Amino acid sequence: MDERKIQGDGAIARILIVDDEPDIRFMMRLIFEAAGYQVTEARHGAAGLKSIKARQPDLVTTDVMMPMMDGLEFIERLRSDPETAMIPILVVSGNSELAVAANTRLGKPFDARDLLHAAALLIREDGG
Repeated sequence: MDERKIQGDGAIARILIVDDEPDIRFMMRLIFEAAGYQVTEARHGAAGLKSIKARQPDLVTTDVMMPMMDGLEFIERLRSDPETAMIPILVVSGNSELAVAANTRLGKPFDARDLLHAAALLIREDGG
């Protein structure tokens, strides 16, 4: 397996995709899984928080504009909780410039290589 997919403990890196658009989640899932990552999905920030409580990912990707809980509130809640504050966050959104608390931002539409590169860097920086 490629180095960027493996954490220090030998486990496959886990990515949580938070986006209200099913087609975007599906496309990102295909890209990440083809690269060897383990992927879970959530359709808005509230569902993302619930997923993180069940099992913390090594990276979160999130959109900004979503129903129920948007990406900005989602990021704020992650950053304000000591248990999740250090999870790397990659914002993938047409409004990515709004997410100043994210580690990295990509605009939509995105290039698969840019998405994988950003994810690999963030996971590696987190100690993976």
